[in-house]
Amino acid sequence: MLREGYYPNFETFEMVLNCFCKVGRLAEAFQVLGLMITLGIRVSVTVWSMLIDGFCRLGRLAMARDLLEKMVETGCSPNVVTYTSLIKGLMESQNVGSAFNILSTMESKGCAPDLVLYNVLIDCLAKIGRYDDALDIFVGLPKRKLEPDSYTLTSILSAICMSQKFSLLPMLVSGHVIQADLVACNSLLSYFCKAGFPSHAVEFYSDMIERGFTPDGYSFVGLLRGLCGGRKVQEAINVYHGIVMNHPVLDAHIHTVIMHGLIKVGYFHRAIRLFRKAVVEKYPLDVVSYTVAICGLLKGGRTKEASTLYGQMKEVGVDPNAHTYKVMLFGFCKARDANMVKQMLQEMIDAGIELDFNTFNRVTNFLFKSHSSCSSFNLLIEMWDLGLMPDKAMHSLLLDGLAHGVRIGDAHHSLLKGYLEDNLFVGMSGSDDLSDVAASVG
Repeated sequence: MLREGYYPNFETFEMVLNCFCKVGRLAEAFQVLGLMITLGIRVSVTVWSMLIDGFCRLGRLAMARDLLEKMVETGCSPNVVTYTSLIKGLMESQNVGSAFNILSTMESKGCAPDLVLYNVLIDCLAKIGRYDDALDIFVGLPKRKLEPDSYTLTSILSAICMSQKFSLLPMLVSGHVIQADLVACNSLLSYFCKAGFPSHAVEFYSDMIERGFTPDGYSFVGLLRGLCGGRKVQEAINVYHGIVMNHPVLDAHIHTVIMHGLIKVGYFHRAIRLFRKAVVEKYPLDVVSYTVAICGLLKGGRTKEASTLYGQMKEVGVDPNAHTYKVMLFGFCKARDANMVKQMLQEMIDAGIELDFNTFNRVTNFLFKSHSSCSSFNLLIEMWDLGLMPDKAMHSLLLDGLAHGVRIGDAHHSLLKGYLEDNLFVGMSGSDDLSDVAASVG
């Protein structure tokens, strides 16, 4: 455009400058700024604010503050947008004192904070653990004649839940009139359930409907969780059937939530009946749905059915994930089924799925107690060699194997010897246990 001799107007320059600043291309942004100055285009407060925001996004706060000073020196007064970018950058770098100093300077110059700035403060304070300060700002909004919006609600919900002050949640509904959108309402439903207030979730859902909101899948999830959490099991099942009947196009999450909710309050068999019906009706079910159903079967003591369902899941093309294997391993360790434990470990190796440390502990405790450890022990060594098991698990495995007299397969001797040389003998040459392990693989 420039090569053709066309000179952009101010709005075009501003748009291009804004794009460069937002993606962190500040060298190009300054080239645009230089061209603007050369062409005699005035550098407005908006342009200054874009540049300051660009440096804040990159964490170059010293440069951002220098720009603010130069901005003032040129006679251009910062506005609330300028200050918000700088305050947000300082808060995110945990330089809270400087952020509040900027806020004080801003107010002393007669620039009043707006709701966006207070939302930024609430969100940033919550993220750095200063929950009481975030709550104080929220509670003080009515005094400043500012009405919370959906972003405010989402931020303060986060602060309340991270601070574990769940008793304050009902205040958000009864103590404040918040013009929330459906997304914010769904967030509140979810937080009520997570915080242990299922009855509030159900009441709030009714309030949403009365206010004229049209519920979506997330709303249904919140309602079902609330009903199950409040042990209104039959009502939850009836609501679920009504949702399915009136909304034929649903994703797998809805079916999963009702099953998980029933299992959580001990209604394993009813959860499985709903799952069986979902399979017959060909409802969309994903790996999470199958994993929850398998968990319900295992908790209900129906181990063989869990194995069968696991096989059916793979037959219909749903691949197990790490959590599926974790559930299966925990269940079969509890059922004392060493063969299935070994099968799960082998399948994890084939699928390249990592074994987390907690599951590793559960598996090894079972294997050593059941005297079924030799072949599975060697599978675990293979998992470590493939990078599917942490080193600290390998260390524990060797010591436990030594204590239980497990025979190490010939194929794994060189692996173990290399591991011992690289990891165990550094600063530990006086350990009797480790010397015995070394002798066992020498």
